[in-house]
Amino acid sequence: MTEGPLKVWREKDDRLLRLRLNRAKANIIDAEMIGRLDAAINDVIASPDVHAVLLDHDGPHFSFGASVEEHMPDQCAKMLQALHSLIKKMLICPAPILVAVNGQCLGGGLEVAMAGNMMFVNPQASLGQPEVKLAVFAPAASCLLPRLAGQQAAEDMLLSGRSISGDEAVRLGIALQADANPEAAALAYFDEHLAGLSASTLRFALSAARQNFAESVSADLDRVETLYLEGLMNSDDAHEGLKAFVEKRSPQWSHS
Repeated sequence: MTEGPLKVWREKDDRLLRLRLNRAKANIIDAEMIGRLDAAINDVIASPDVHAVLLDHDGPHFSFGASVEEHMPDQCAKMLQALHSLIKKMLICPAPILVAVNGQCLGGGLEVAMAGNMMFVNPQASLGQPEVKLAVFAPAASCLLPRLAGQQAAEDMLLSGRSISGDEAVRLGIALQADANPEAAALAYFDEHLAGLSASTLRFALSAARQNFAESVSADLDRVETLYLEGLMNSDDAHEGLKAFVEKRSPQWSHS
Protein backbone atom coordinates (compact mmCIF):
# COMPACT_ATOMS: atom_id res chain seq x y z
CA MET A 1 0.00 0.00 0.00
CA THR A 2 1.26 3.47 -0.87
CA GLU A 3 0.38 6.30 1.52
CA GLY A 4 0.52 10.11 1.29
CA PRO A 5 -2.46 12.18 0.11
CA LEU A 6 -3.79 9.15 -1.78
CA LYS A 7 -3.72 5.61 -0.42
CA VAL A 8 -3.36 3.02 -3.17
CA TRP A 9 -3.65 -0.74 -2.79
CA ARG A 10 -5.17 -3.82 -4.38
CA GLU A 11 -7.59 -6.36 -2.97
CA LYS A 12 -10.06 -9.00 -4.16
CA ASP A 13 -7.21 -11.18 -5.50
CA ASP A 14 -5.64 -8.02 -6.98
CA ARG A 15 -8.63 -7.50 -9.26
CA LEU A 16 -9.83 -4.34 -7.50
CA LEU A 17 -7.63 -1.24 -7.27
CA ARG A 18 -8.45 0.81 -4.19
CA LEU A 19 -7.86 4.58 -4.18
CA ARG A 20 -8.55 6.50 -0.97
CA LEU A 21 -8.36 10.27 -0.57
CA ASN A 22 -6.22 10.54 2.55
CA ARG A 23 -6.34 14.12 3.78
CA ALA A 24 -9.21 14.03 6.24
CA LYS A 25 -11.28 15.93 6.96
CA ALA A 26 -11.27 18.15 3.88
CA ASN A 27 -9.57 15.90 1.27
CA ILE A 28 -8.84 18.98 -0.84
CA ILE A 29 -8.35 18.28 -4.54
CA ASP A 30 -5.12 20.24 -4.95
CA ALA A 31 -2.21 19.87 -7.38
CA GLU A 32 -0.59 17.08 -5.38
CA MET A 33 -3.81 15.08 -5.06
CA ILE A 34 -4.55 15.55 -8.77
CA GLY A 35 -1.08 14.29 -9.61
CA ARG A 36 -1.48 11.19 -7.45
CA LEU A 37 -4.88 10.37 -8.92
CA ASP A 38 -3.55 10.88 -12.43
CA ALA A 39 -0.65 8.48 -11.77
CA ALA A 40 -3.06 5.89 -10.35
CA ILE A 41 -5.26 6.02 -13.46
CA ASN A 42 -2.13 5.59 -15.59
CA ASP A 43 -1.41 2.41 -13.62
CA VAL A 44 -4.91 1.12 -14.40
CA ILE A 45 -4.38 1.78 -18.09
CA ALA A 46 -1.14 -0.24 -17.93
CA SER A 47 -2.63 -3.11 -15.87
CA PRO A 48 -4.99 -5.26 -17.95
CA ASP A 49 -5.82 -7.51 -14.99
CA VAL A 50 -7.61 -4.74 -13.05
CA HIS A 51 -11.34 -5.40 -13.16
CA ALA A 52 -12.40 -2.14 -11.48
CA VAL A 53 -11.33 0.80 -9.34
CA LEU A 54 -12.95 1.91 -6.09
CA LEU A 55 -12.36 5.55 -5.14
CA ASP A 56 -13.38 6.49 -1.60
CA HIS A 57 -12.07 8.65 1.23
CA ASP A 58 -10.65 8.77 4.72
CA GLY A 59 -12.56 10.83 7.28
CA PRO A 60 -16.20 11.93 7.34
CA HIS A 61 -16.20 13.84 4.05
CA PHE A 62 -15.34 12.86 0.49
CA SER A 63 -13.96 16.31 -0.37
CA PHE A 64 -14.56 19.98 0.33
CA GLY A 65 -13.43 20.67 -3.24
CA ALA A 66 -10.44 22.12 -5.06
CA SER A 67 -7.90 24.43 -3.49
CA VAL A 68 -9.25 27.99 -3.64
CA GLU A 69 -5.70 29.34 -3.45
CA GLU A 70 -4.87 27.43 -6.63
CA HIS A 71 -7.91 29.06 -8.29
CA MET A 72 -6.38 32.51 -7.92
CA PRO A 73 -5.65 34.25 -11.25
CA ASP A 74 -1.91 33.57 -11.19
CA GLN A 75 -2.37 29.82 -10.69
CA CYS A 76 -5.77 28.87 -12.09
CA ALA A 77 -4.68 28.01 -15.65
CA LYS A 78 -2.19 25.39 -14.47
CA MET A 79 -4.61 24.00 -11.90
CA LEU A 80 -7.58 23.79 -14.29
CA GLN A 81 -5.54 22.14 -17.01
CA ALA A 82 -4.26 19.49 -14.58
CA LEU A 83 -7.74 18.81 -13.15
CA HIS A 84 -9.34 18.62 -16.58
CA SER A 85 -6.59 16.32 -17.84
CA LEU A 86 -7.35 13.99 -14.91
CA ILE A 87 -11.09 14.08 -15.60
CA LYS A 88 -10.57 13.32 -19.29
CA LYS A 89 -8.35 10.40 -18.32
CA MET A 90 -10.99 9.10 -15.89
CA LEU A 91 -13.61 9.32 -18.63
CA ILE A 92 -11.61 6.91 -20.80
CA CYS A 93 -10.23 4.74 -18.00
CA PRO A 94 -10.47 1.16 -19.34
CA ALA A 95 -11.64 -0.25 -15.99
CA PRO A 96 -14.92 0.97 -14.42
CA ILE A 97 -14.44 3.45 -11.58
CA LEU A 98 -16.78 3.02 -8.61
CA VAL A 99 -16.97 5.97 -6.22
CA ALA A 100 -18.15 5.84 -2.58
CA VAL A 101 -19.24 9.12 -0.97
CA ASN A 102 -20.02 10.10 2.59
CA GLY A 103 -20.43 13.57 4.03
CA GLN A 104 -19.70 16.58 1.87
CA CYS A 105 -18.71 16.15 -1.76
CA LEU A 106 -18.28 19.62 -3.18
CA GLY A 107 -16.76 21.54 -6.06
CA GLY A 108 -13.78 19.83 -7.64
CA GLY A 109 -14.42 16.80 -5.42
CA LEU A 110 -17.84 16.28 -6.99
CA GLU A 111 -16.39 16.84 -10.46
CA VAL A 112 -13.89 14.03 -9.85
CA ALA A 113 -16.62 11.80 -8.42
CA MET A 114 -18.90 12.39 -11.43
CA ALA A 115 -16.08 11.47 -13.82
CA GLY A 116 -16.28 7.92 -12.45
CA ASN A 117 -18.74 5.37 -13.76
CA MET A 118 -20.96 4.62 -10.79
CA MET A 119 -21.38 6.57 -7.57
CA PHE A 120 -22.57 5.06 -4.28
CA VAL A 121 -23.64 7.68 -1.74
CA ASN A 122 -24.77 7.94 1.84
CA PRO A 123 -28.42 9.11 1.77
CA GLN A 124 -27.40 12.01 4.02
CA ALA A 125 -24.37 13.01 1.95
CA SER A 126 -24.24 16.59 0.66
CA LEU A 127 -23.27 17.06 -2.99
CA GLY A 128 -22.90 20.47 -4.59
CA GLN A 129 -21.09 22.90 -6.87
CA PRO A 130 -20.86 26.08 -4.76
CA GLU A 131 -18.37 27.85 -7.06
CA VAL A 132 -20.91 30.43 -8.21
CA LYS A 133 -20.98 31.84 -4.67
CA LEU A 134 -17.33 32.80 -5.17
CA ALA A 135 -18.19 34.43 -8.53
CA VAL A 136 -16.67 31.62 -10.58
CA PHE A 137 -18.23 28.52 -12.14
CA ALA A 138 -17.48 24.80 -12.25
CA PRO A 139 -16.15 23.94 -15.74
CA ALA A 140 -16.18 20.14 -15.54
CA ALA A 141 -19.51 20.05 -13.71
CA SER A 142 -20.96 22.32 -16.41
CA CYS A 143 -20.21 19.51 -18.87
CA LEU A 144 -21.02 16.50 -16.68
CA LEU A 145 -24.11 17.53 -14.72
CA PRO A 146 -26.44 18.20 -17.70
CA ARG A 147 -25.64 14.77 -19.09
CA LEU A 148 -26.18 12.99 -15.76
CA ALA A 149 -29.02 14.93 -14.17
CA GLY A 150 -30.68 16.66 -17.13
CA GLN A 151 -30.44 20.30 -18.15
CA GLN A 152 -32.90 21.85 -15.68
CA ALA A 153 -31.58 20.07 -12.59
CA ALA A 154 -28.01 20.84 -13.65
CA GLU A 155 -28.77 24.54 -14.07
CA ASP A 156 -30.45 24.58 -10.67
CA MET A 157 -27.30 23.23 -8.99
CA LEU A 158 -24.81 25.26 -11.05
CA LEU A 159 -26.63 28.61 -10.79
CA SER A 160 -27.78 28.38 -7.16
CA GLY A 161 -24.70 26.65 -5.76
CA ARG A 162 -27.01 24.65 -3.51
CA SER A 163 -26.20 21.14 -2.32
CA ILE A 164 -28.40 18.09 -2.67
CA SER A 165 -28.66 14.95 -0.56
CA GLY A 166 -27.45 11.53 -1.56
CA ASP A 167 -31.04 10.43 -2.00
CA GLU A 168 -31.69 13.31 -4.41
CA ALA A 169 -28.46 12.53 -6.27
CA VAL A 170 -29.78 9.02 -6.94
CA ARG A 171 -33.17 10.37 -8.04
CA LEU A 172 -31.48 12.75 -10.49
CA GLY A 173 -29.17 10.08 -11.92
CA ILE A 174 -25.93 11.52 -10.52
CA ALA A 175 -25.46 8.49 -8.25
CA LEU A 176 -26.40 4.85 -8.73
CA GLN A 177 -27.31 3.82 -5.19
CA ALA A 178 -27.83 5.35 -1.74
CA ASP A 179 -26.67 3.29 1.22
CA ALA A 180 -25.67 4.07 4.80
CA ASN A 181 -22.33 2.39 4.02
CA PRO A 182 -21.49 3.37 0.44
CA GLU A 183 -18.09 1.66 0.52
CA ALA A 184 -19.74 -1.66 1.43
CA ALA A 185 -22.38 -1.09 -1.26
CA ALA A 186 -19.70 -0.50 -3.89
CA LEU A 187 -17.77 -3.60 -2.79
CA ALA A 188 -20.97 -5.65 -2.93
CA TYR A 189 -21.60 -4.38 -6.46
CA PHE A 190 -18.10 -5.41 -7.47
CA ASP A 191 -18.48 -8.87 -5.93
CA GLU A 192 -21.88 -9.51 -7.51
CA HIS A 193 -21.49 -7.96 -10.92
CA LEU A 194 -17.83 -7.48 -11.89
CA ALA A 195 -15.46 -9.83 -10.06
CA GLY A 196 -16.35 -12.94 -12.03
CA LEU A 197 -16.15 -11.35 -15.47
CA SER A 198 -13.31 -11.20 -17.96
CA ALA A 199 -11.27 -8.05 -17.34
CA SER A 200 -10.55 -7.89 -21.06
CA THR A 201 -14.21 -8.04 -22.02
CA LEU A 202 -15.09 -5.47 -19.36
CA ARG A 203 -12.69 -3.06 -21.04
CA PHE A 204 -14.26 -3.56 -24.44
CA ALA A 205 -17.78 -3.24 -23.01
CA LEU A 206 -16.89 -0.05 -21.14
CA SER A 207 -15.30 1.50 -24.21
CA ALA A 208 -18.38 0.67 -26.29
CA ALA A 209 -20.77 2.15 -23.72
CA ARG A 210 -18.76 5.24 -22.85
CA GLN A 211 -16.96 6.34 -26.01
CA ASN A 212 -19.48 8.94 -27.21
CA PHE A 213 -20.02 10.25 -23.68
CA ALA A 214 -16.29 10.63 -23.05
CA GLU A 215 -15.60 12.29 -26.40
CA SER A 216 -18.45 14.79 -26.10
CA VAL A 217 -17.65 15.73 -22.49
CA SER A 218 -13.96 16.18 -23.33
CA ALA A 219 -14.73 18.40 -26.32
CA ASP A 220 -17.13 20.53 -24.28
CA LEU A 221 -14.61 20.75 -21.46
CA ASP A 222 -12.04 22.29 -23.79
CA ARG A 223 -14.53 24.99 -24.80
CA VAL A 224 -15.64 25.67 -21.24
CA GLU A 225 -12.04 25.86 -20.00
CA THR A 226 -11.39 28.59 -22.57
CA LEU A 227 -14.52 30.44 -21.41
CA TYR A 228 -13.27 30.25 -17.82
CA LEU A 229 -9.71 31.39 -18.49
CA GLU A 230 -10.28 33.94 -21.25
CA GLY A 231 -13.70 35.21 -20.21
CA LEU A 232 -14.52 34.74 -16.53
CA MET A 233 -11.01 35.41 -15.24
CA ASN A 234 -11.02 38.79 -16.96
CA SER A 235 -14.04 39.88 -14.90
CA ASP A 236 -13.69 42.03 -11.78
CA ASP A 237 -16.15 39.98 -9.73
CA ALA A 238 -14.31 36.70 -10.22
CA HIS A 239 -11.17 38.25 -8.75
CA GLU A 240 -13.17 39.86 -5.94
CA GLY A 241 -15.02 36.65 -5.04
CA LEU A 242 -11.88 34.56 -4.75
CA LYS A 243 -10.00 37.27 -2.88
CA ALA A 244 -12.87 37.78 -0.44
CA PHE A 245 -13.01 34.05 0.29
CA VAL A 246 -9.29 33.86 1.03
CA GLU A 247 -9.49 37.01 3.17
CA LYS A 248 -12.60 35.66 4.97
CA ARG A 249 -14.77 38.70 4.27
CA SER A 250 -17.96 39.46 2.38
CA PRO A 251 -17.44 40.20 -1.31
CA GLN A 252 -18.30 43.58 -2.80
CA TRP A 253 -19.69 42.94 -6.26
CA SER A 254 -19.26 45.44 -9.08
CA HIS A 255 -21.31 43.21 -11.41
CA SER A 256 -18.61 43.43 -14.03
